[in-house]
Amino acid sequence: MSFEKLNLIEPIKRALAEEGYVLPTPIQEQAIPYILKGRDILGCSQTGTGKTAAFAVPILQMLYQQRLEGEARQHPRALILSPTRELTIQINESFNTYGKYTGIKCAAFFGGVNINTQMQGFAKGVDVVVATPGRLTDMMNQGRISLDKIQILVLDEADKMFDLGFAQDLNKVLQAVPKELQTLFFSASMPPDMAQFASNILILPVRIDVAPGTFNAPKIKQAVYFVRQEDKTKLLFHLIDEEEVESALIFINNKKEADKLVAELNEKGIKSRALHGKKSQNNREDSLQRLKDKKLKILVATDVLSRGIDIELLSHVINYDMPREPESYLHRIGRTGRAGAAGYALSFCSKIEMNMLARIENLNDFRIPVIANHPFITNEHYTDVPKYKKNPQKAKVIQEEMPSLPTVTNVQYEEPAEDDSKLKRRRIVKKDQTLISQSGKKKVERSAKKKDS
Repeated sequence: MSFEKLNLIEPIKRALAEEGYVLPTPIQEQAIPYILKGRDILGCSQTGTGKTAAFAVPILQMLYQQRLEGEARQHPRALILSPTRELTIQINESFNTYGKYTGIKCAAFFGGVNINTQMQGFAKGVDVVVATPGRLTDMMNQGRISLDKIQILVLDEADKMFDLGFAQDLNKVLQAVPKELQTLFFSASMPPDMAQFASNILILPVRIDVAPGTFNAPKIKQAVYFVRQEDKTKLLFHLIDEEEVESALIFINNKKEADKLVAELNEKGIKSRALHGKKSQNNREDSLQRLKDKKLKILVATDVLSRGIDIELLSHVINYDMPREPESYLHRIGRTGRAGAAGYALSFCSKIEMNMLARIENLNDFRIPVIANHPFITNEHYTDVPKYKKNPQKAKVIQEEMPSLPTVTNVQYEEPAEDDSKLKRRRIVKKDQTLISQSGKKKVERSAKKKDS
């Protein structure tokens, strides 16, 4: 199917054509028609599948077709929540790119930048707000934004928002938006507690799974190097010299270690910068731009950059440390191989990280090729290696007492039967509902007191 067959309006089709979009990705092909119908969406999709366009394009079209004029435009009609500054910026850029001929106005709000600077132009009217939960609640607390006109709510990378501890902010936002609105919920993983939370805020949703737990990136060549922790930096210098690394994003788990590695790289004459949560927003944006402009060869980053960043022609992603969560692996390597280009995803694995390698392979149901012919190979990994388990049991998407949500497949999708009890249900986020415990562990606690009918 081409974009021509998705019944898109001419201004959006023209913008997509200028960006070289011809065929929609699976999630775009499946989600766009149902979003245009006004349906709630529960999407489980990994990075690099075209998720942003899947919700941005239909939102732009719906807002364009019912564009409000004058004073009514003072209040945003669509709200997109994302977990990080970088992803927020990228989503906002996508909206502006796809909607450049629609007249739809978008604005991004995130921490690390003076709020007054971000508010410039907001008084003239904004249709779409893209924000991190923390900055949005700051704006709400200061009375700078009203959410009572929101018609469409998007929770993008919902699992990451849970991991980053945005429970209280999410509750505040969900209590402020209208109880009847279209909600689009996207997450890379869907454990039972996440699905339970989704079921609380979605009404008759269409569920779309795009290869959950897998990653379709044939042009990304993956490899793992078994190496002692103390030899990782030596191996990195060896690869930069021998493997023709043009530009690389190196992931490391510790901020101090990131700064230390950057100092060693620069001492060797390799232009590098560190990028992590302690860097200012201006510094982070400048570092990304320098990498894109080829004024830097390497960025050393923590997982702050693992989602949503689109850097074309990035030749390598290197996992200096294996990620702490297996789901992060796909988000990390998805930074290379963009726009149809080839890319390399290389991982350094010490003995104590072997268990994480096994978890990554089990989750994604594939083995990462091992490179043995390098000068820092070690045999200590081959003793007591966790066994690779093919076809691991995936977490159930919905608890057993909950009805299964419809899944779009290659067969014709059938509308679910109308259910009066569900149709009467409205999104209610109780003040005492906890999405995540203080320790950061994902958890949903329902109120013991039932709402009077």
